[in-house]
Formats: sequence, C-alpha cells, structure tokens
Amino acid sequence: MKMLVHRTAGGAALPFVLNDLKTHLRVLDDAEDDAIRNMGETAAAEIEQFAQIALLTQTIRVTVFDPERSSWLNLPIGPVSFDAVPTVTVDGELFTAFELVGGNRPCIRWLAGYHDLSPGRLTIEYQAGFGNAAADVPSDLAQALMDQAALHYDGRSPMDAKSLTTSPHMARVSARYRGVQL
Repeated sequence: MKMLVHRTAGGAALPFVLNDLKTHLRVLDDAEDDAIRNMGETAAAEIEQFAQIALLTQTIRVTVFDPERSSWLNLPIGPVSFDAVPTVTVDGELFTAFELVGGNRPCIRWLAGYHDLSPGRLTIEYQAGFGNAAADVPSDLAQALMDQAALHYDGRSPMDAKSLTTSPHMARVSARYRGVQL
C-alpha cells in the first residue's frame, strides 16, 4: 500500500506569536524579525513532521493506492475533531459508508459495502489541527516550538553537522503527540 499525503495551510496565521518567540530568544529589537520568523516556521514544520500533527488547521489530502482490505485506516495527520466530516472517494466516486474516529490519532472505520469493493485508489480529504490561531496550539507544543527555534537561533553557524539537532524538549513533547503506530 502506497500513501501520498498533501497538506494545505488553512490561512496565513503563524503557530506562534513573533514577540513571544523574540522574548524567548532574548532579542530586543526588530532587526532580525524575518530571520526569527523563518526559524519559528522551521521549528513548527519540524514538530509537525516529527509528531505527524497539524499545529494550525490544515486541509489534509491522503491518496492511498491499492489500499489494504481491513476494517480501519489510520489517518496520517491529527488531531481531527470528533465531529469532522471528511470527503472519501473510491476510484474517483464519492463513498459514504465509513465512520470517522477523531482525536490525536484519527482513523476511519469502514462500514458495510467497503469490503465488497476492490479499490485501486482511495482519496480522503479532511481538516486537521488544533485551531486557527497560535493561542489554539497546546502550551507544551508552543514551548517546544520556541525551544527548537532557540536551538536554530543559537546554532546559526554550527561547527559541524552534529551540533544542530533537535531540542530534547521538542523531541519529548512531540513524541507524546505522535502516538504508537502498528
């Protein structure tokens, strides 16, 4: 089974407040705002990739080629609202015989009718994320983002490739959101 995942941001909002990030980095002026914003966005992308989450609301489009015949399909990016309504197509045709199980590790449970099909391509489009503003990002993830950005800021010119890695706080917090995969 091959799965392609595409993310589309829900808006131009940042998952952090620039002034809060500057305070965390102990930067008092505006001279480095663009660089700090880039570091914050990079840290956010690293968290999202590592934890397989969306910090802010995003549209997730999953295309599965030759899906396995099972009762469940784990969605790759969370969190998803329990009352969300994803769009599912099977070989290009709208399909509604499923139930969404939302949360940090969302999945789709197939209902009667799915197992009668032999789909070659399955497409699922849904909304994932904690909300639309930086204030919606859980505080532990917000702090992890700032710590990771600080690592980038402080290590702008590392002496070797091993000097700039992942902040321990970001790794620990992101792992809690990543969850277990079977």
